[in-house]
Amino acid sequence: MSTSALAPFWALLPAAGIGSRMRADRPKQYLALAGKTIIEHTLACFLEHPQLRTVVVSLAVDDPYWPTLACARDPRIQRAEGGVERADSVLSGLLRLGELGAQEQDWVLVHDAARPNLARSDLDMLLTELANDPVGGLLAAPARDTLKRASADGRVQSTVDRSGIWQAFTPQMFRLGELQRALADALMAGVAITDEASAIEWAGQAPRLIEGRSDNLKVTRPEDLCQLASLWQLKS
Repeated sequence: MSTSALAPFWALLPAAGIGSRMRADRPKQYLALAGKTIIEHTLACFLEHPQLRTVVVSLAVDDPYWPTLACARDPRIQRAEGGVERADSVLSGLLRLGELGAQEQDWVLVHDAARPNLARSDLDMLLTELANDPVGGLLAAPARDTLKRASADGRVQSTVDRSGIWQAFTPQMFRLGELQRALADALMAGVAITDEASAIEWAGQAPRLIEGRSDNLKVTRPEDLCQLASLWQLKS
């Protein structure tokens, strides 16, 4: 399928977190990777796609790093005010997309700002597989390792059957209106929302899982950045 046949989409990157587990001097999305910051690589995954309409990045109000990047002046990228939690940042970004002309039935792809290794083939597959889906869905991968449930004292309580267990990735692709209502209602109800799919699930829908590449890594800890740097070195 040619890219012109894929559904047009809007992209949203929540990027207001500080990434405390990285133990770095700045939020993880601004750490260096292969000559650029992580968020610049992440944005490039979308900016090069012909079906992209606009990217909204939800940032902390006092973010001193974003204005120093060349991409901050790219007209294809718009800024929204981030919140305390991821769900707050995503909801703010959705409202900004509405101001920019996005309609309720438009597809929005929410992607982690610190997940810079999204393959173009995975992005196109997500757009293709979910184009006519009534709910939407997300990139994910079946669990590979043995899973353990821990007790309060840090000992193994049981071994979890991993059949049917998937690791959730991003992008997560949903209709703007449905995602906005699900997030707003969940936040109002005090529900813990860890990703966009969990808000849609709470609203009673079942997002579709699209199997993607396992190297769609998110930088959370220092070793994640080392692993990505090694991957990129092998590609270059």
